[in-house]
Amino acid sequence: MERSRIAVAGASGLIGGALARSLAADGHEVVRLVRRTPRAADEVRWDPEGGRADAAGLAGCDAVVNLAGAGVGNRRWTDAYKQRIRDSRVSGTAALARAVASLDEKDRPRVFVNGSAIGYYGETGDRTVDESAPAGEGFLPELCVEWEAATAPAQEAGVRTVFTRTGLVVSRKGGAWGRLFPLFQAGLGGRMGDGRQYWSFVALHDEVAAIRHLIDTDGLSGPFNLTAPNPLTNREITAAMGRVLHRPTLFAVPSPVLRTVLGEMAGDVLGSARVLPTRLLESGFRFAFPDIEGAIRAAL
Repeated sequence: MERSRIAVAGASGLIGGALARSLAADGHEVVRLVRRTPRAADEVRWDPEGGRADAAGLAGCDAVVNLAGAGVGNRRWTDAYKQRIRDSRVSGTAALARAVASLDEKDRPRVFVNGSAIGYYGETGDRTVDESAPAGEGFLPELCVEWEAATAPAQEAGVRTVFTRTGLVVSRKGGAWGRLFPLFQAGLGGRMGDGRQYWSFVALHDEVAAIRHLIDTDGLSGPFNLTAPNPLTNREITAAMGRVLHRPTLFAVPSPVLRTVLGEMAGDVLGSARVLPTRLLESGFRFAFPDIEGAIRAAL
């Protein structure tokens, strides 16, 4: 696409940082949303938990991408931390949506890309789901429903709005895989629970490419699953990690241990989400790393 001005919330995170670097490398102007007083012309102030964003700083942006939020897997889910997870996503999204909607039509972005997650679907077992499936039950599905609904002001203002329901991102630099790689490289990796739960993964390269595809392609709106087309069980992924890294995968973490250590968050590790990127594929997107071994090698 032509040189654009794109605002990114969450540019210090795993996905947001990779997206910002990719856009800048191709000559686009990246505007970073920051919580402190801006120190440069390419920074815009916002307070996601407080529900405030500097609308004037977003004027003239071609796209606004919101990938901000407290890490779901960063710590045990106490009631206080669950509230922080919710506030950082729902209040932050609402703030950006209101800011976008408040701009004059000529100054509004043509697209608002808002992060979401495959946690929307909850526990799916062996059943495959795509964007046509309803929300599941529990903390994460309820969070994702609220998170996506918070974009309403932007949608009502006529801004094309996209939800990126992201799977488990394969990267050494963060997220769930950022914790897995050191364990497997040390020969301490293994399945979690019985290993039969499905993990819907996506290579970081494909995650960024998909977001850029959704920014660039006019007419695309609503939810898109950002997951590789071939979800696998934890047992299959464990075996693939062993093959690629040439390490044994003899260790296993029993479900009761995970529940003791992780509390309620263990349900996200032991739960099964067999998610397909139907709408993304139908839109013409093609994955560079559709299989798990390719995604792992790309992360190395």
